[in-house]
Amino acid sequence: MNIWAAGDAYERYVGRWSRRVAVSFVAWLGRPSGLRWLDVGCGTGALSGAVLAHAAPGSVLGVDPSAGFVGHGRARVDDPRLRFAVGDARALPLPGGAFDTVISGLMLNFVPRTAEAVAEFVRVTAPGGTAAAYVWDYGDGMELMRHFWDAAASVDPASAEHDEGRRFATVCSPARLESLWAAAGLVDVRTRGISVPTVFADFDDYWTPFLGGTGPAPGYVATLADARREALRETLRARLPFGDDGSIALSARAWAVRGTVPA
Repeated sequence: MNIWAAGDAYERYVGRWSRRVAVSFVAWLGRPSGLRWLDVGCGTGALSGAVLAHAAPGSVLGVDPSAGFVGHGRARVDDPRLRFAVGDARALPLPGGAFDTVISGLMLNFVPRTAEAVAEFVRVTAPGGTAAAYVWDYGDGMELMRHFWDAAASVDPASAEHDEGRRFATVCSPARLESLWAAAGLVDVRTRGISVPTVFADFDDYWTPFLGGTGPAPGYVATLADARREALRETLRARLPFGDDGSIALSARAWAVRGTVPA
C-alpha cells in the first residue's frame, strides 16, 4: 500500500494543519520578492501555496516523488509562477545553483539517508541563498498524533514500531536539524519552533481522517481488523480532551531550520 498516494486524504488528515505552519515558516524566512524558489517534497502544495501568497516569488518549482500528490497540487493551484515535477530529494533533476531559496516542509524525516537530501538542497541553491526546512515535533508537540499512538500502544503493543515519535527522533529536533545543516556547509544556521492550534469540531472530525490510508498512522489503521480498529477508536474517544461543546482542542508544533549557502 502506498501511504503517500492520495492528496485529498492527506489534506483531511494533516494538510489542513500544515498549511498554517507553512505561512509562519515563510514569514520567518523573510526573503525578498522576485526570487526563484524550490519546494522539495512539496506534497499537495501547502508550502508552495504559502510562498505564492506571502513571498511574492518570481517562480516556484514543487518537486515530490508522489505522482498522486503532484497531480493534486496541479489541480488546486492556478498560478503561472508555480510548476510541479516528480523527483527524488536525494537526486534532484536540476542544475546546481539554480534557486535562490530551497525549502522543504514535513518531509526530511521520511527520506532515508537524510544528509544526502540536505546536500542536494545546498547543491541547487545559489551562493548567498537560503536552504530551509521544517518537520513535525513528533514527541509531545504533535498532539493529534501523540494521542493516537499512545492509544494504539494500549490496544496493540506491537504498534510502537510504527510510532513516528520513536521512528523520527533522530531527525525531528532542533539540535539534529542544526547538525544536519552545519554538516552540509551552511552558515548562519538558526532554528525555531512553530506551533498552531488544531481544533476538531467533534470526535468524527478527529477520527475520520485516520481512515484515509495516507500517512503512517492512517496506513497503520488500514491494516487493522474491524474489531481491533473499533477498540482503538473507543480507546481514543475515552482519552481525548473534549470541550463542553464536543470539540477537541489540540495543538501541533513543528521545528524549523534555515541556513545560508556561503557566497
